[in-house]
Amino acid sequence: MRPTIGSGSGPAHRRAAAASVLAALALACATNPATGKKELMLVSESQEIAMGKEYDPSIVAEMGLYPDTALQRYVTELGRRMAAVSERPHLPWTFRLLDDPLVNAFAVPGGYLYITRGILAHFNSEAEFATVMGHEIGHVTARHSAAQMSRQQIAQLGLAAGSIASKEVARYAGTIGQGIGVLFLRYGRDDESEADGLGVRYMRRTNYDVRESPKVFAMLGRVSEVAGGGSVPEWLSTHPDPGNREARLQELVQRLPPESLGTTVNRAGYLRRLEGVVYGDDPRQGYFQGTRFIHPDLAVEITFPNQWRTANQARAVMAASAEQDAVMSVSFARQRTPAEAAQAFFAQQGVTGGPPRQGQINGLAASGGGFEAQTQDGAVAGSVAYVAKGDRVFQILGYSTAQGWQSYGPLVRTATQSFRVVTDPRLLGVQPRRLAIVTLDREMTLAEFSRRFPSTVPTATLALINGVDSTAVLPRGAVVKRVVGGNGGR
Repeated sequence: MRPTIGSGSGPAHRRAAAASVLAALALACATNPATGKKELMLVSESQEIAMGKEYDPSIVAEMGLYPDTALQRYVTELGRRMAAVSERPHLPWTFRLLDDPLVNAFAVPGGYLYITRGILAHFNSEAEFATVMGHEIGHVTARHSAAQMSRQQIAQLGLAAGSIASKEVARYAGTIGQGIGVLFLRYGRDDESEADGLGVRYMRRTNYDVRESPKVFAMLGRVSEVAGGGSVPEWLSTHPDPGNREARLQELVQRLPPESLGTTVNRAGYLRRLEGVVYGDDPRQGYFQGTRFIHPDLAVEITFPNQWRTANQARAVMAASAEQDAVMSVSFARQRTPAEAAQAFFAQQGVTGGPPRQGQINGLAASGGGFEAQTQDGAVAGSVAYVAKGDRVFQILGYSTAQGWQSYGPLVRTATQSFRVVTDPRLLGVQPRRLAIVTLDREMTLAEFSRRFPSTVPTATLALINGVDSTAVLPRGAVVKRVVGGNGGR
């Protein structure tokens, strides 16, 4: 049996609780094999691995894998080669290439790393790719995410000890603990510097030329500038800059013995692997024209309320009101018919409404109706419709607060009724832009290259993705990216 925490509140109980906390922290002290530092760690390695295995399916479902087995295999091979020389080679290292246009890369505990096709398109050598791969491996080997979780647990342990002396504190301990957790959602600047250094270490151990590393941060800075200064690459938004990283890496490289800097760059070989890779958004996965969403492969469309914010994700297309107090989503139902799906929805615990009505939406069999439900954040009201098209059943869900539904309900119902089949070949025939790789037969400026090998992006974008200035002179034999294709979707 476990004694009740509230059974005493005197000094002896407080001292015992504090001693328990200190004992737990002392047992958790260990030396990190990558950093050589003593650290407080309440998350075991087996827990890290379990977390990664749990997160991975959700990340893949949310963002989608890029459908190129050769490129997926290349990402995995490079990642495993670098992980093998790390201080934690025994982890179940898993590397994913995500079908996402954002310039991003990230890792979760246990050795699960994710690279987007968007950031691959901006690298100009395998050494640049290895810079980011080594950095993410460094976050895992240094256990930065696990350390964040441990700090959160330590904060909660302290609150639990205080709760023994005060029932009033006990009422709010859980809430305060959750608030403290928000402080550790992103990597700190010290973690970023440490991961940069570890990345250089793993590059040297695999003979990649670390002198190429500063170019990655120059590229990220240029991506921010092209975005107008109001937006940063997703990689930088989750990896805060600990200072001028480009200059810091250059200083680090200058301090290293010249014979240890590595020699592998592999520019041409890397670039040729990018032939045909989708560049930017892929309209085949759905695209917006204002708030009108069209999915050419599924041949359906829906128009969300005017002025609502929209997002197309792998599992659903979403829309939210400007005040973010109402939401709509379109996704797939698991059931075979609209009637079965609607019955399953209204049978959920906490959902009231129905019985679902049968009917049609623009000639498609449908079932659904209004509902109310209780959530952790309070009561909500909304509507749901299940619509059959071919062998798929779509769920169109909209809801708001119970008070807000009176004004949002008509907008959601109008949007739901806009769901229809698309037949216009101009809307169905859109194609993505793709990278094409050219080997120059003579010297030319970037402007001349753009005229001789036309792209469907501006010359400034060509300069960005090729890591050169717009006035650059490209030498004979240079391997250069261009962007071709793309015929609508915006």
